[in-house]
Amino acid sequence: MGDGIGLTGVRETLLITLRAKAAESQLADSLLHDHFAADAMRRFGQGTGHLDVGHDMAVGIAMRAYMLDRWTRAFIDRHPDATVLHLGCGLDTRIFRLDPPAEVRWFDVDFPDVIELRRRLYPDRSGYAAIGASITDPALMAQIPDDRPAIVIAEGVLPYIAETDVHDLLLRLCTHLPSGEIAFDAYSHLGIHLLRFNPAIRATGAELRWGIDDPRGLERRVPGLSLLEEVTNYDPAQIDRMSPGARIAIQVFSIIPLLNRMGRLLRYRF
Repeated sequence: MGDGIGLTGVRETLLITLRAKAAESQLADSLLHDHFAADAMRRFGQGTGHLDVGHDMAVGIAMRAYMLDRWTRAFIDRHPDATVLHLGCGLDTRIFRLDPPAEVRWFDVDFPDVIELRRRLYPDRSGYAAIGASITDPALMAQIPDDRPAIVIAEGVLPYIAETDVHDLLLRLCTHLPSGEIAFDAYSHLGIHLLRFNPAIRATGAELRWGIDDPRGLERRVPGLSLLEEVTNYDPAQIDRMSPGARIAIQVFSIIPLLNRMGRLLRYRF
């Protein structure tokens, strides 16, 4: 399967997160235990060898995914019949990691060729639908029911979208869905600048576009959004799994606000 992946540019970045989650899940002290991701990587063979994902990056991406999983699980616990809308899902296996009850309605959304690849890799399940579409296409909302509380998850996708498109997307979600939460990873403008030097991202040729310095600013740009949580620091026990150099860097970054807020996870209510 490795020679038939056929993904380039921003689409290829999904292989970075998949490879990282697969690598972390093979560690003895794995946080994610993402066996579906590990199996997908075995099926790809050598087709992703040019994407350099080291140990520290694998652990970091696993921590990010785990926090988004926790928020999603908590929302489902409060709303057992929720709608889950996973934007820019790539080849992420969140639905298998969480294994929601049958009453939950789950939609994965990504480009049509990405969704076709998902169908080749993963089994179908009750209550699940995969939609092949650009998440910035206004017509997407017509395919999402508006009769239940919803949680919207976007992991590793919004930084690749232009600022106006991000704002328009969030506004459409807040207008279309009755109530719920939106959770995603975001980076300051400094963080976006530094990410452009990441070897794995550079290998894809993808362009990083959207940075946000003040999470409260989205409340002003997108009426209806209300910030619930901003996470810049992670579980020290997980950081201890990283290399000494990474641990020192994280410790230094944590005491300098400009650096500590380069990357964060954000959760809003609408």
